[in-house]
Amino acid sequence: MGTMSNRTCIVTGSAKGIGRAIGEALLRDGANVVFADLDASVTETAEQANRHADGGRAIGIRMDVTDRAEVRGAVERTVEEFGSLDVMFNNAGVNKPMNFMDVTEDNWNFIMKINGLGVLIGTQEAARQMIAQGKGGKIVNTASIASRQGFDNVAPYCASKFAVLSLTQSAARALAKHKITVNGFAPGVVATELWKQLDKDLMEIGASERPGQAIEEFSTGILLGRPALPDDLTGTTSFLASPASDYMTGQIIMIDGGMILV
Repeated sequence: MGTMSNRTCIVTGSAKGIGRAIGEALLRDGANVVFADLDASVTETAEQANRHADGGRAIGIRMDVTDRAEVRGAVERTVEEFGSLDVMFNNAGVNKPMNFMDVTEDNWNFIMKINGLGVLIGTQEAARQMIAQGKGGKIVNTASIASRQGFDNVAPYCASKFAVLSLTQSAARALAKHKITVNGFAPGVVATELWKQLDKDLMEIGASERPGQAIEEFSTGILLGRPALPDDLTGTTSFLASPASDYMTGQIIMIDGGMILV
């Protein structure tokens, strides 16, 4: 039985990519995991994950992180199914590159609503449940290297990830009295389905000329010499969910292979 036995976690944006890897790793550590995503395939993701669970169990819930009623409903369903909520991963995020001078209000609002407001709502609703339980809890937010440095053709995304950093710090201060810690992690270039779409989007706006060029160019600054795979992140995410990180709060851990040195 792993270090997460008898703990229940929600992971948003977990139908695929980084979120899926986070949830699967937590299951291997013995946790119960709620895979939550707007993508209806999240139920299939949970079913597949159950085949490799080690003491815990997974369910999938379709949920929009920007809809407070749906987030609250997912928390309630989690508690009905497993008895408590111990860890909340606010991982759901989107990006839609536009050259800086072409950024529109629609582009800004789309990205900021999911990446910023979604983290605020997820943190609040998870914290309400954790406070009611009276035994503390952990909230873990997905930031990015874009929470430390701005890039010219993804400005709203960078702003949204700076928001994740500040929300993590603000929530850590607000919730410490309830024994709730709030931390995050900041990936760099991660080879997932998201990057495949970013590759197409960056070609459309003229930021790259051929398939694969964007990820190659972004990866040139990685000291460890390659983009990350989702599983490269899960040692850190599982640590942030486990008792080993109980004396940490308000921190963002960089997991970028050495792209941004702070």
